[in-house]
Amino acid sequence: MKQFIPLSVPNIKGNEIQYVTDALEKEWVSTGGAYIDRFEKEIAVYLNVNSAVACQSGSAGLHLSLVLANVTREDMVIVPTLTFIAAVNPVKYLGGAPLFMDCDDSLCMDMDKLQRFCETECELKDEKLIHLETQKHVKAAVVVHVFGNMADMEKAVKIADKYHLTLIEDATEALGSHYTKGDFAGRYAGTIGDIGVYSFNGNKIITTGGGGMMVTKDPVLSQRARYLSTQAKDDAVNFIHGEVGYNYRMTNLQAALGVAQLEKLNDFIMVKKANYQHYQEGIRTLDGLQLLPFNKAIEPNYWFYSLYIEDLEKYSKEAIIEKLSENNIQTRPIWGLIHEQKPYQKDIAFDIEKAKDYHRRIVNLPCSSNLTVGDVDQVLEVLNKSIW
Repeated sequence: MKQFIPLSVPNIKGNEIQYVTDALEKEWVSTGGAYIDRFEKEIAVYLNVNSAVACQSGSAGLHLSLVLANVTREDMVIVPTLTFIAAVNPVKYLGGAPLFMDCDDSLCMDMDKLQRFCETECELKDEKLIHLETQKHVKAAVVVHVFGNMADMEKAVKIADKYHLTLIEDATEALGSHYTKGDFAGRYAGTIGDIGVYSFNGNKIITTGGGGMMVTKDPVLSQRARYLSTQAKDDAVNFIHGEVGYNYRMTNLQAALGVAQLEKLNDFIMVKKANYQHYQEGIRTLDGLQLLPFNKAIEPNYWFYSLYIEDLEKYSKEAIIEKLSENNIQTRPIWGLIHEQKPYQKDIAFDIEKAKDYHRRIVNLPCSSNLTVGDVDQVLEVLNKSIW
């Protein structure tokens, strides 16, 4: 049998062992240490922002973001239905009500529908967007940059400004993606809205095993995020705490991994871009299939590759996943739509159409940054030679 090709695994070929060993030898292994500060500063430099706050996970960063947005039980938060559920669960942690929005052809939130929702389903009262049916205050929107693509942030910012929404960018899949055209040319995913969040889970473009990072253009919010993430200590010596805080600080061991991974980020993106283009050339010859493109106004990080099934009579995502699995190739379908999940079936979903269609038609192909040309050829060979 041919060698197993995983979907997305870490690429540990830099200074990871050296830096982690250094942290171990210095016995700084927990939520204090030089590598945490270094990782925060180097991420901030990379993203061209003033500061960054390291967290235990992307989910922790999203939870903190909603806390900073003052989301309560009386509030509604606009979220996508086509995303990983971790983008939405923190709304429920705070007792808020998620409002599910459809995707556009980038797989990111449909900003035209978001505008229509604000215009037709809500009214602006005293600089607060009030949902007419529930009378809840629509306080924030969580915009996810899906698979390293980027949402239409020009429209998102205009909508957020007009309706006084806190704009949270879930850039957990999009570290390195940036605009090359338009008003935000040169700006990275996660640095355009009020708050941005990144993830360093094991399958992300760089990893710390777990871990995440939060950035914001407001230094007051950044300071408050760091305060809340370290148990809201007012006096660390005497254990005096001013608020209910969280154990959300990244560990020094995680950060040591992150520093080494960040050194290789641009190399990883180059490899992923080359592999994407190689896939694209091969899939272009297959009738009824295509590789989804990225937004033309951006330079993506090419995190995930989405095989799109045009001809559902010839192919099904289940058959493609099964056939590749039989040939020792790991793939996955796109996420189950969140508004259809058991914990969210009673929440409001606004005009969901495209997300349902994409859910039926997408299979994610192997995309690790250590994927070889031979690996890509093996995937293409199975797709090309299989009898469907």
